[in-house]
Amino acid sequence: MLELLILIPLHVGIIAMFLPARLGRGLLVVTALLHLQLSVFAWMGKLTPQLPDYFAVTNEGILVLLVTSFVFLFISLYAVSYMNETEISSEPIYNGCTLLFLATMSMVAMADHLIVLWIAIEATTLMSAPLIFLHRSKTALEATWKYVMICSVGIALALLGCFFVVLSMDLGGVHTPITFSSLKEIAPQLDPVWLKAGFIFLVIGYGTKMGLAPMHTWLPDAHSEAPSPASALLSGALLNCAFLGVYRGHQLMYQAGLGDFSSAVLVGFGLLSMLIAAIFIFNQTGYKRMLAYSSIENMGIIAFGVGIGGLATYGAMLHLIHHSLIKSSLFLSSGNVLLGYGSKLIDKTGNMAKLFPKTFTAFFAGFAGISGFPPFGIFVSELLIIIGAFQQGKTWSISIFILALTLIFAGASRLVTKMCFAACDDPEVLVKENWARTLPSFALLLASITLCIWLPDPLYQTILSAIATIGGNI
Repeated sequence: MLELLILIPLHVGIIAMFLPARLGRGLLVVTALLHLQLSVFAWMGKLTPQLPDYFAVTNEGILVLLVTSFVFLFISLYAVSYMNETEISSEPIYNGCTLLFLATMSMVAMADHLIVLWIAIEATTLMSAPLIFLHRSKTALEATWKYVMICSVGIALALLGCFFVVLSMDLGGVHTPITFSSLKEIAPQLDPVWLKAGFIFLVIGYGTKMGLAPMHTWLPDAHSEAPSPASALLSGALLNCAFLGVYRGHQLMYQAGLGDFSSAVLVGFGLLSMLIAAIFIFNQTGYKRMLAYSSIENMGIIAFGVGIGGLATYGAMLHLIHHSLIKSSLFLSSGNVLLGYGSKLIDKTGNMAKLFPKTFTAFFAGFAGISGFPPFGIFVSELLIIIGAFQQGKTWSISIFILALTLIFAGASRLVTKMCFAACDDPEVLVKENWARTLPSFALLLASITLCIWLPDPLYQTILSAIATIGGNI
């Protein structure tokens, strides 16, 4: 039963809230292993939905589900040691809400009904908000309220977009389920005016949760204040789920013959997000906020690639996978930096190469990967997006794209170099690094390198099938 991917973490998460912290950590890892196994079974077609009017296995959905489940496993392994070092009194809340968060993200990946998808994305906000407030500081409270308020406004606009899509279904009294599968079959009959309006509101609404500019303002605060394992989940998994809502709207537009309109919208939001990230990343004082602006940039890259179409769409899907792997690794490494230095400020860190050699290796390699250097997969994905844009004759768009990439690398490299090699004013090591908190980061980076060199054929075919619905090709 496909719904087990939702029900198991949902029930275990509720139980974990009432268990001692150590037992909750064990449940976290066991559930992560079981969820990954079930996700693979769903990918292989061995799990079918019991509620086919609401859930379905789609290629783009299963891709997001696999990525979410994979990074969740290594984040859970990391959290066992991280939580032991931090000794947060509300750790049962972390264990429970993290599993509930997994349940809601799984629901997003499998949702086929227009409103069920909306409910699932809204549920991810409610389940992840307590994770941001876990440290219970003033700044954490501010970041949590900002996250909840901005994303709730965005999700309300997305609901309005859903209503507009329903209004486009002027079918003369013929009943049609409001599932994406059914809507794609009747897409040419949908009213183009209402459909365009619906897509705009879907992009603004789900784009708020995805971190697209100018709706991105919650993201730097939330990523900075959340515990590092939660930050890794927010950036490596949640943003993909929000993107899925935008992607399915774009699929519907393409099937209705309005692909040029939706593509132009995505390209515009993508480039704006990259430029905003390029401007703000220069003046960041905290390394977690720097990584947050990098996430805004990479969501912009994905939106841009999908909007360009053709080969660039394939590059965008590869980028989604590799960004999740590398950015999750970077946030886990940032957790080690925070434990070691006791500060999120870049000025309070330094000489990481000497003081924390294992963390330095993972962090610097992750920075190289997220910046698009080989042998990491983002090198391939960005190259394919650039080639695809030139094939489509988008000269001005790709010029802005490359300029933004250059500016972001220049700004981030200055900060990362300072953290890794500059002299530190206070070289005291508060918590020593260990392999339990560095191996998950290395494993995620190794996964990116492996998928860059060798992409398994079943995964390759899944990506091709996902992008074929919007005219993507290689």
